[in-house]
Amino acid sequence: MACLMVKEYKRPVFNKILKRINEKRHFIQVLAGPRQVGKTTLARQIINDYRSPVHYVSADEPTLRDRSWLSQQWDIARLRITEEQKSVALLILDEVQKITGWSETVKRLWDEDTVDKTNLKVILLGSSPLLMEKGLTESLAGRFETIPIMHWSFSEMRDCFDITLEKYIYFGGYPGAMRLTKDRQRWTQYFIDSLIETTISRDILLMTRVDKPALLRRLFHLGCEYSGQILSYQKMIGQLQDAGNTTTLAHYLELLNGAGLLSGLKKYSGKIHRKRSSSPKLLVLNTALMSVLSGISYMEAMYDRQYWGRLTESAVGAHLVNDSKGKGINVYYWLNRNREVDFVLQSGKTLVAIEVKSGKKKYTLKGMEEFCRTFKVKRQILIGGQGITIDEFLSSPIEKWIK
Repeated sequence: MACLMVKEYKRPVFNKILKRINEKRHFIQVLAGPRQVGKTTLARQIINDYRSPVHYVSADEPTLRDRSWLSQQWDIARLRITEEQKSVALLILDEVQKITGWSETVKRLWDEDTVDKTNLKVILLGSSPLLMEKGLTESLAGRFETIPIMHWSFSEMRDCFDITLEKYIYFGGYPGAMRLTKDRQRWTQYFIDSLIETTISRDILLMTRVDKPALLRRLFHLGCEYSGQILSYQKMIGQLQDAGNTTTLAHYLELLNGAGLLSGLKKYSGKIHRKRSSSPKLLVLNTALMSVLSGISYMEAMYDRQYWGRLTESAVGAHLVNDSKGKGINVYYWLNRNREVDFVLQSGKTLVAIEVKSGKKKYTLKGMEEFCRTFKVKRQILIGGQGITIDEFLSSPIEKWIK
């Protein structure tokens, strides 16, 4: 039932994609985001709704595809215009970042079509945003638009699966795993084998030079364990064996963030160099990752107030980071001695301070007060407690709070 719902349910981003490829003046559309968030499902829904010929292919194979294969698929899409006597066709290339030299080849073929006035629309899908960004900026400047396809939000999971807020906080936003939530062993094994290991081995280690793969895996597990907490690189070195240096850990955090698994939020400061050198606040980008590796069941998590508080804060942080993609909004935390602000949003000169509380009692927000004395803050937001409900916040787009 869950799989059927996913196929029929169209995420709000669907209409945005369809609108862009139907525009007369068009660019290459790039759909980039982590594994198992529905990029391929979105592409197939586009195929069903698009009224002109479509050629869909995937480079996600055990052996890497090459440039000649990419050129062949491009030519097949071109032929569809002639053979079916249409004025336009659509080419969808899935997992394109796995083709060596893909960006240079796409640039050459796209420029040929521009000169020949061949009206071939192109959508590129990739599960490694970092690698996609590198190829795009190096070769395809001025020829593409990126549409981030991130983890499912609470409102999307609720509308598709009719789940409660509590279940979303614990089970996260992976639609393909929802049918397994009643069998924890199967649910856990699915994440470890089909998602975590596949992402690390195929989207990071296979595509990027990593000198210490075991360290990267241990760092991911450490990040899930400490999600929602600030941990200095020196403390990480103390927790990890053969941890190398802080530069290595910072790089591996960047790779895990690019794969949509784990982020290390920087501390907000008016000075850029201080942001870069700050201790990161570790944050899973989907709370399912935290729940799976914790070994704590759904009911145990609900009754453990401290753990549930960290899980809730991680859900809010993941929502902010995922929804900020492509919107010009940066997400930080702030700390001065023992006074902290959970999240800080920055858009240009606009600052918003956010504090998360999972209980219902009144709280004193000394960190928020000090932050507002130090910086010019447009809005202070309390989530939970006597403030905005967690349900409302997770159901709202990030730009609602930064306007």
